[in-house]
Amino acid sequence: MASAVLKVAVAGLSRCSALPLMRAHSTTAPLHQGLPGSLWKLGRLNHIAIAVPDMEKATALYRDVLGATVSDKVPLPEHGVYTVFVELGNTKLELLHPLGEKSPIAGFLQKNKSGGMHHICIEVDDIKAAIVDLKAKNIRTLSAEPRIGAHGKLVMFLHPKDCDGVLVELEEA
Repeated sequence: MASAVLKVAVAGLSRCSALPLMRAHSTTAPLHQGLPGSLWKLGRLNHIAIAVPDMEKATALYRDVLGATVSDKVPLPEHGVYTVFVELGNTKLELLHPLGEKSPIAGFLQKNKSGGMHHICIEVDDIKAAIVDLKAKNIRTLSAEPRIGAHGKLVMFLHPKDCDGVLVELEEA
């Protein structure tokens, strides 16, 4: 573990003392966090979603310029989007482009012409228990029930106003 020396001024003294500063490092293994007694656990970051105004251009950037493996473009009419997944090893990027006039991504791109980060997706081990628990804690969801997402698993979006301005998608692992 890396350490550094941090000089801390002691109030009222002219000398400084040296204290070791320990750095924590992250791991790529899933962190299963939950409150004690909780019926569900928070898992790993599944993906970061990016709304893009030009899917072909964005796909080419990640595939041809950056050398990433990208999926085919897949329409998800029930969500109003086209998706392309970019494999990053420890997680994925999900490129989103509007599908249809009522697409939530169309509205996002009207406000953000160049595109940008749309949401993060975190895995949970029991999405139904997570939803019940989060609603009891006054976290709003964007739909009444979970729906099938891009990976064929149940997903639920949490209101960004209840999540520090971030649209959070929960996906059952």
